[in-house]
Amino acid sequence: MSLDPGLRRLALRTLLAAFPGTSAPGWAVDLVGDGLAGYTLFGYNIAEPAQVATITAALRDARHDVLIAIDEEGGDVTRLAHATGSPYPGNAALGAVGDASLTQRVYEAIGAELAALGINLNLAPTVDVNTAEENPIIGTRAFGADPEQVAAHAAAAVAGLQDAGVAACAKHFPGHGATVADSHLELPTVDAPLDLLRARDLPPFAAVVAADTKSIMTAHIRVPELTGDDPATFSRAALVDLLRGELGFTGAVITDALEMKGAALAAGGTARAAVPALAAGADLLCIGAQVDAALVEEVAAEIVDAISGGRLPLARVEEAAARVDALAAWSSRSAPGPSASGTSASQRSEGSMTDLGYAAARRAIQVEGSLEGMAGLGAPLVVQIVAASTIAEGPVPWGLGPHINGTEQVRVAAAEAIPADLLSRAGARPIVVVGRHAHRMPEARALIEALAASHPVTVVEMGWPSLWRPAGARAFVTTYGASYANGRAAAEALGLA
Repeated sequence: MSLDPGLRRLALRTLLAAFPGTSAPGWAVDLVGDGLAGYTLFGYNIAEPAQVATITAALRDARHDVLIAIDEEGGDVTRLAHATGSPYPGNAALGAVGDASLTQRVYEAIGAELAALGINLNLAPTVDVNTAEENPIIGTRAFGADPEQVAAHAAAAVAGLQDAGVAACAKHFPGHGATVADSHLELPTVDAPLDLLRARDLPPFAAVVAADTKSIMTAHIRVPELTGDDPATFSRAALVDLLRGELGFTGAVITDALEMKGAALAAGGTARAAVPALAAGADLLCIGAQVDAALVEEVAAEIVDAISGGRLPLARVEEAAARVDALAAWSSRSAPGPSASGTSASQRSEGSMTDLGYAAARRAIQVEGSLEGMAGLGAPLVVQIVAASTIAEGPVPWGLGPHINGTEQVRVAAAEAIPADLLSRAGARPIVVVGRHAHRMPEARALIEALAASHPVTVVEMGWPSLWRPAGARAFVTTYGASYANGRAAAEALGLA
């Protein structure tokens, strides 16, 4: 059955899709011409800067105000540098430094890189207050666990991005920081009263609204007192009454990916999640990463059918499309568009904006104990404990590896490693153990403490810091993230770079 052309175009104006490969396929370009709001670029779309600029130019040729989005948070979540790790520290490191002006400069540098490539919407910053130490999906993506600290850095990040001409998208409303589940995999519940939500989770969102963030992303989390049994993405109480009514937000509300289980399972599928999201007050629907033309048409058909059947008011979809149009108009006016080389004028004038990232990562390093005397014992054995990446992070390289050429390094699975073998391999040399969220891994904790019981051991923690400290370790180094910049800063602190 063919769709009403006007309603199909209206539905497409509310969709943020994706496509596979390192060039824009014909169907993706055609959908832009048909009215599709835009696309999100993922790591699999990115090979090198000039190629990315070619993609964005092709999409912009189809319509000048197409939205081209990316998740470029710096730190552990990077798409531009997915092959190597980000040259910028992430939010946890910036929060640890405690200099909001530095945060603004880092985000302005990230924005300048995106603008040079023709990307005009960054699905960042993450402004969740990470109050759950065991949070499996936010962690180092957060500026910290203190609402006021997070609010100050969130506003600075938004200002930095938007000063560079790239629209910011603060996420994940009404706050994903208190969860102990990943909304990619299930529907997490934050069973908190509204007063606690207002005191703990909402101050950063109030701050980004005051900073004029152009968009805010919803969370697929359930807050029973606010959202009932539904995720916030499907809750009018969350998106209209609280976000717009109480906090005064007038920009575009963007959903987190509808393919995520927190939304798809609640609605009965990715396409079926579109209608309750729009009805709740969302404006731009991020479909997800695994998208083809057929899925885009299926989502559009669900919206058109709901309008035609009276289940979704036409005025609501027109309102959503108008807000998306306004976001696109701001982005197309503010961003300079891609350069042929993918290099921005601000980058050229600074020499290398990544120097800013390395300097910031060095400022974030925290050392407990003493590193003195380690050099006198000889070059250490570096033991990196294997740790899984989250879906948001993806398989991005991490560790000290690229920064300490000539120093022996081994990668071990904590559950399989034999302490005696590592001690024998180290001999008289000290051991540096590099971990990521080691406190969450009983086998990693046991391995580190077994080594430290009889040998000089320094621990480098590159995940979210916890209260756990291994007995016997001579020093504990916290990087507040696992980006390329964080690894380089840790290697320098240890005297290994």
